[in-house]
Amino acid sequence: MRRLFPVTDETAARAFGGSAGEEGVGAVDAGGVAEGPGGPSAAGGEGASGAGAGAVRAEASGGVPGGGLIDREWSLAEIAAAYAYPEPGPGGALPWLRANMVSTLDGAAQHDGRSQPISTATDMRIFGTLRALADVVIVGAETVRLEGYRPARARAEFAAAREAAGQGPAPAIAVVSASLDLDYDLPLFTSPLVPTLVLTGAAAAPDRIAAAEKAGAQVVIAGDGVGVDPVRAVQALAELGHTRLLTEGGPRLLGQLVAAGVLDELCLTISPMLTAGDAQRIAGGPSVAVPKRFELVSLLEEEGFLFSRYRRT
Repeated sequence: MRRLFPVTDETAARAFGGSAGEEGVGAVDAGGVAEGPGGPSAAGGEGASGAGAGAVRAEASGGVPGGGLIDREWSLAEIAAAYAYPEPGPGGALPWLRANMVSTLDGAAQHDGRSQPISTATDMRIFGTLRALADVVIVGAETVRLEGYRPARARAEFAAAREAAGQGPAPAIAVVSASLDLDYDLPLFTSPLVPTLVLTGAAAAPDRIAAAEKAGAQVVIAGDGVGVDPVRAVQALAELGHTRLLTEGGPRLLGQLVAAGVLDELCLTISPMLTAGDAQRIAGGPSVAVPKRFELVSLLEEEGFLFSRYRRT
């Protein structure tokens, strides 16, 4: 895997149609800043794009300025550092909701109803790392059914970090469901390491709430009606001490979170595949009145898969 953002010597070389270090691209100095026709410039800065862009910073994974990018397998610790949650402010930790999704080049979030066929081994390593960083994983009931969701497991590689952060051995899974029509014989309910949460509305059927609680789930009311209010959901989870939030969709749930304005970050894997068909996009439901603007925070690449991280502006 290679880091492509901030702008690298390799990406600049390709933009100029040459190779790193060729005349016209700029040579990288000892400080990792290339100086070309436009003079020195920070990576990704105003002078780093367009004709005559002068400077880019070498982001060689091996740490060798000007040596090109080394394609290698990153350790779990390196991936965790690249996807770390924001540090708590003076007033303590505030809830931070990130989504992790995968999409093909033509916008499909699934193939044959599942995301696994458009994923890759590295995508799954990032998937596991994001879970290991989170307090809770929020997922829609339909995704639980389609993907055969299982409880999150404890990872020995992250045990010390989770303990130091005051987290339990694994994140809780929080299932969003208005109807509470769930299969309580699934391992998600029968054998979770930490109790599974079920988010629903105050008007949910009392017998369904009782059935969920009897199965060992913790029911969290996050809405005045039948369904879940995304703002209330984030608040309710934060009140339970869950401030590092992760959602894995599906598309309908993600669309609701986007429309409610509660999504802080999107981690999107772009799969170099084309599927055609009528598969869902990563977010569905009604469109927002004004498109939400996010900024690129990081971009990694491996074998044509792009692992992007965007944060709302």
